[in-house]
Amino acid sequence: MLDIKNYSTFELIKPIKKGWSSDKKYYVETLTNEKLLLRIADIAEYDKKINEYELMKWLAENDVPISQPVELGICDKGKSVYSLFKWCDGEDAEIVLPKLPEAEQYLLGVKSGQILKEIHSIPAPNEQEEWGVRFNRKIDNKIKMYQDCEIKIEGDDKIISYIEKNRRLLKDREQCFQHGDYHVGNMIISPEGELRIIDFNRNDYGDPWEEFNRIVWSADVSPHFATGQLNGYFNGKPPMEFFLLLALYISSNTLSSLPWAIPFGEHEVTVMKNQAKDVLTWFDGMNNPVPTWYLDDFILNR
Repeated sequence: MLDIKNYSTFELIKPIKKGWSSDKKYYVETLTNEKLLLRIADIAEYDKKINEYELMKWLAENDVPISQPVELGICDKGKSVYSLFKWCDGEDAEIVLPKLPEAEQYLLGVKSGQILKEIHSIPAPNEQEEWGVRFNRKIDNKIKMYQDCEIKIEGDDKIISYIEKNRRLLKDREQCFQHGDYHVGNMIISPEGELRIIDFNRNDYGDPWEEFNRIVWSADVSPHFATGQLNGYFNGKPPMEFFLLLALYISSNTLSSLPWAIPFGEHEVTVMKNQAKDVLTWFDGMNNPVPTWYLDDFILNR
């Protein structure tokens, strides 16, 4: 870390333990009272980090409210790549939202949907593999991982059946840049009530609608926020084709979440088991692709 440019100006360096990223993260304050986020990754991630940094720079220059990039370079005698971003002051959205009036939760959700639309304005590279081929391969792997897993979901037959019946919807889907982990856990609400998006380290390219596969976490915290996010993205109620694909993407994630959770211990396994129950409830045993947390009546009467 000593060979980071301007390291001598760092007055406070505090590790950040939150999150699942393999990056080492630090809160930094400089001698001039500047607040920064420092991320350090293995040098093997160099090309990925450059691409991530440049895309975030473009988003920031186009007024998308994210943690603004400051600097990228190599440190630890060539063993690591570091990136510096302006610190986003505020509290995690998942903590703030339940304390707000429902109308405010909804409006922040609308804003999050509009921001996501901007993020998705970056197209995927021309050489990107066709989405149906790529995601069907992912589904095959996830089903196998689940079948090989010792822990099972009650009602898993309904989830697998829904996936098999709706794979056809994946063919020829458009692709774009994705944040990769878009939910309230990666959003900050500033002291002024403004929404900021953080943690782009899982970014990828794919179907823009797949990005909503993490909305389960947002809906659990605030159905009003999750409803607003959908309406903000689509500038009104989403089409039925979206809901059909949403249920497919969430189903696929639900299957793979259990084998993913096992190495992290009993607590994470319980969290994922409970989420699987929620998913089956939200989609009425996979009989209705419009989740129960989507508050259509709230929109009509607001």
